[in-house]
Amino acid sequence: MSTLALENSSRQQGTELLAIYEISKILSSSLDLTRTLRGVLNLLASYMRMQRGTVSLLDAGDELRAVGAADLSDDALRRARYRMGEGITGRILQTGSPCVVPDVAHEPLFLNRTGARDLAAGQVIAFIGVPIKVGRDIVGVLTVDRDVTDQPANFERDVRFLTMVANLIGQTTRLHRSVAAERAELLHEKHRLQKELNGKYPLDNVIGASRSMQAVFAEVHQVAAGRATVLLRGESGTGKEVIARAIHVLSPRKDGPFVRVNCAALSENLLESELFGHEKGAFTGATGERKGRFELADGGTLFLDEIGEVSPAFQTKLLRVLQEREFERVGGNRPIKTDVRLICATNRNLEEAVGNGSFREDLYFRINVVTLFLPPLRERREDIPPLVEHFLARYNGESHRAITLSPQALQIMLACNWPGNVRELENCVERCATMTRGAVIEASDMPCQHGKCFSLVLQGYTGAQREPAPVVRPPHPAVPAAAPGEEPPPHDERGRLVWAMQQCGWVQAKAARLLGITPRQIGYALRKYDVQVRRF
Repeated sequence: MSTLALENSSRQQGTELLAIYEISKILSSSLDLTRTLRGVLNLLASYMRMQRGTVSLLDAGDELRAVGAADLSDDALRRARYRMGEGITGRILQTGSPCVVPDVAHEPLFLNRTGARDLAAGQVIAFIGVPIKVGRDIVGVLTVDRDVTDQPANFERDVRFLTMVANLIGQTTRLHRSVAAERAELLHEKHRLQKELNGKYPLDNVIGASRSMQAVFAEVHQVAAGRATVLLRGESGTGKEVIARAIHVLSPRKDGPFVRVNCAALSENLLESELFGHEKGAFTGATGERKGRFELADGGTLFLDEIGEVSPAFQTKLLRVLQEREFERVGGNRPIKTDVRLICATNRNLEEAVGNGSFREDLYFRINVVTLFLPPLRERREDIPPLVEHFLARYNGESHRAITLSPQALQIMLACNWPGNVRELENCVERCATMTRGAVIEASDMPCQHGKCFSLVLQGYTGAQREPAPVVRPPHPAVPAAAPGEEPPPHDERGRLVWAMQQCGWVQAKAARLLGITPRQIGYALRKYDVQVRRF
């Protein structure tokens, strides 16, 4: 061998060694497989003059699919698909052996599926492909083009070099697939745990970032570990049943049943049969033996909702069960022992009921062992935005829509006092989302802006004392300016309200715009100052 040939061979070996070193650095630089393969193929083009390099890997359907390429468009990359034994690339996959085509223009098996090679241009283009292996398994094919028009190529050396590169790609592919499999397993386990927690940890379904609700959550965790009777107090719609379920789930009785009874929904006779059960023939229609809720809740938790609505006569029977932890079925004479944890709830003033004799004092002390007070929604307004977001997300999921809430509509909700609490807020959000014609709930879509607020209607019939929402006045100017020649508005609030109504022909919506407030707020103001609206 001549001195020049030895120098060229030594120079080629140095280039190959440097290329292998740089390729190993690229393959270990990122977990983005497509990015790293593209970097390797670009390096082959610049260092080794190997053009249109492509890495094709087996997909789930045992088809070779190009996942990385150099000098190829996205359309050409999508067309680079081969089945087992199809074309030169498919043959390499099938046989597991390298293949060299000295001139692709004279090879009938060369498919040129990407269309990237101009075979009629007079160039002599060689095609070199080697299998990518992981152990004994063939997972893909590495192919390159080499222009041999003006200079011959040492294909044996190219195959040897590309085989080393393919081995590095194979190891990287195995690493990436291992990482992807572990990540998929972790995501699956996370999903399973979240699903399990969603079913066994109802406290997650209680939205409350406010200080008052966080205090309630802390008390729930504290009382759940014991077996003391819990009394949940708060206005209707504050979520007493959800808190009761949370106490049960966090307690040692979580594997036992959680049984709920609404005491206000049943008459005294039906409530006795419902709680204690009955024997066959105990009364007309009792065709068989039936277990009561106390018996069904044995080993678990019994939630008595609206305990304040129980009649005085039945309170005596209930007191005996709570004291002795035993009862008799209706029509039976056999005492039945029960092991239940009792959670009661009421929105009544039990102290007042004890004072007027409608609720037994001894029963009051029996159920009032640990008391949790649930704050009304108007005392934790910072929880309104996340609650609205939660209800809207649930509605959108059920209705396959994408409704959002405008900032102006949210401000109206923040100003409302929500006498029905979270339940009323949920109904309001669902009503607005259902009736809105667009994709955004605007302030004009709110029922209260049209005098259709159900809370106000109910207030008019029940005479309930509700705290009105504050009337928002425009800051600039505080008093509406009068037109030239007109009498200026009074400075007191009632006089200014009457003046605005007179200016607008006693149309509340127009008067609200004149004062810079909402129709709902002007309705509150008219009731507050007892202004009689004139009808024409």
